[in-house]
Amino acid sequence: MDFSNASALVTGGGSGLGAATAEALARAGAKVVVLDLNRDAAEAVAARIGGVAVVGDVAEEAPMAAAVEAACGLAPLRLAVACAGIAPAGRVAGRQGPHDLALFERVVRVNLVGTFNLLRLAAARMTQNEALADGQRGLVVATASIAAYEGQIGQCAYAASKGGVVALTLPAARELARFGVRVVTLAPGLFHTPLMDTLTPEARESLGKMPLFPARLGQPAEYAAMVLAIAANPLLNGETIRLDGALRLPPA
Repeated sequence: MDFSNASALVTGGGSGLGAATAEALARAGAKVVVLDLNRDAAEAVAARIGGVAVVGDVAEEAPMAAAVEAACGLAPLRLAVACAGIAPAGRVAGRQGPHDLALFERVVRVNLVGTFNLLRLAAARMTQNEALADGQRGLVVATASIAAYEGQIGQCAYAASKGGVVALTLPAARELARFGVRVVTLAPGLFHTPLMDTLTPEARESLGKMPLFPARLGQPAEYAAMVLAIAANPLLNGETIRLDGALRLPPA
């Protein structure tokens, strides 16, 4: 996919996987809109890449619609990447009692509803794009997690939300195929994101040894490179791709 006359929208673009993706897309020639709940982070990334910052909750219609409109105002929206997500832990039945229902709902709202919010609004605009030479009009890349398959103890909310992202990928791709709009999901393993920086160096080192090869944490730039690889290969559609160094999560 040629980004020389295209815009891209990245949610969660203020840090981690999203920031790396926004930077990579800008280098590839796209005009990038960065949506994030953190105003300072969104504006910092947008300023760094010559993009546009939009602040808001991914699960709310108004800020997402504003971000889509901002992207379309720059150039045809060809790529949307959902990187926003949260991962609080909570046991189904722990020492403090049953899992907080509001917390479960919040995780599903941000991770799953937020992803679908981007998908529905971005895809609706992409279907109106002029088709490229190969028939493509756009691409939506969602972010799940290997926890969708091997959720660990304390991850019921997170695993359920990411499992939902995996489940919506194929039906969305089937529905949008007639318009030339692709839908692909990435399921990352353990990546060095700002969340990891809250851990001790010893904890990060231990986690880094879990993938089989390479035996280290993934780098956000590697996620971003995979997004560009998906964009470059039109045969990738309706699939969830693990990006995890052959890691399979243990129960805990």
